[in-house]
Amino acid sequence: MIRLHHVPLARSFRVLWLMEEMGLEYELAYYSIRDGSMRAPEFLALSPAGRVPVLEHEGNVWFESGAIVQMLCETYPQAGLMPPPGHPDRARFLEMLHYAETVGSLLENLNLNLVFLRPPATPSVPVVKLLNARLRASLAAMEGRLTGDHLLPSGFSAADIMFGYGFELARYYVDLDQYPRLVAYWEGLRARAAYARAKARDGEQDIYARAFYPVPEEGA
Repeated sequence: MIRLHHVPLARSFRVLWLMEEMGLEYELAYYSIRDGSMRAPEFLALSPAGRVPVLEHEGNVWFESGAIVQMLCETYPQAGLMPPPGHPDRARFLEMLHYAETVGSLLENLNLNLVFLRPPATPSVPVVKLLNARLRASLAAMEGRLTGDHLLPSGFSAADIMFGYGFELARYYVDLDQYPRLVAYWEGLRARAAYARAKARDGEQDIYARAFYPVPEEGA
């Protein structure tokens, strides 16, 4: 039995997409960030931080998307989505797997400041400006490094799932037209059949109420 505890458009989408690439059979348990369901004792017993993803897999419970992605790749090596130890791309894979969390942490902090902070509280303009600048710089660095259709010379891997998810969400905070190589790269990922199947099961997101969140002005 495989069950993914999932919030639409949250980091659990990485695991959902990966399982579709692997052709695994699984079921989904849906949650919302806004309704308190992830603070219930039964969920906290699975996820100490009260976050998704949580994956129940053959009697084990795993949390943290990067760890789940790596463990699934190791559990199902026949899928060929992670270079094995000794492979020339192994170090780059691990680097990209964790670089995706650099982007993810910036997105999370922008979410906290611009999406989840409620009136009468207001976001700190200098903090938001700094986070936005760091996100743009992180993407610009990848724009300069990307030379092919995928992050690794050997082709598509789980690192593309990890990083591609973050690039998709970056559109809420930055103009992606600044990164034509990354846009072309992302369009290639979106064309994958497994991505389409994962999107069909993702569910309706209730995280973002706007299509774009500009950096607020001082005194706004």
